[in-house]
Amino acid sequence: MPGRYPSMDPVRRNARVGPLMLPAKGRTGAPPAWPLPRAASAVEKKVWAKAWATPQAVAWENLGWIAAVGRYCRLMVEADQPGAASSLLGELRQLEDRLGLTPVAMRRLLWVIAPDEVAAKRDESKAQSARQRLRAVDSA
Repeated sequence: MPGRYPSMDPVRRNARVGPLMLPAKGRTGAPPAWPLPRAASAVEKKVWAKAWATPQAVAWENLGWIAAVGRYCRLMVEADQPGAASSLLGELRQLEDRLGLTPVAMRRLLWVIAPDEVAAKRDESKAQSARQRLRAVDSA
């Protein structure tokens, strides 16, 4: 449905609560147990582990979307198989939107990946020390 995106301003009248800040490093720890009745294949387990290491996984866990993520992983593996029905791609795209895996979906859900301040400081200190080393050379 076309329309305006929700406002990120939590002060606005009738606005939803402000944006949910997600950690840049993603979710830490082991992924939850596989939620679907049929056991996960080896490829599904890899996709499952990778999905649960993303920043969005923090929100999924808080919201209890574990089964939806399992369906997404299973569908992703099925859609990558040779001869897979093209309709799977449409379903996969919809699940990506529901789970906040695209920039547009993150905006719609009011999810923001927090800047990694530690990495920024580390990069800043490396740049400063390189400049200092260059300044130590006498031009005369």
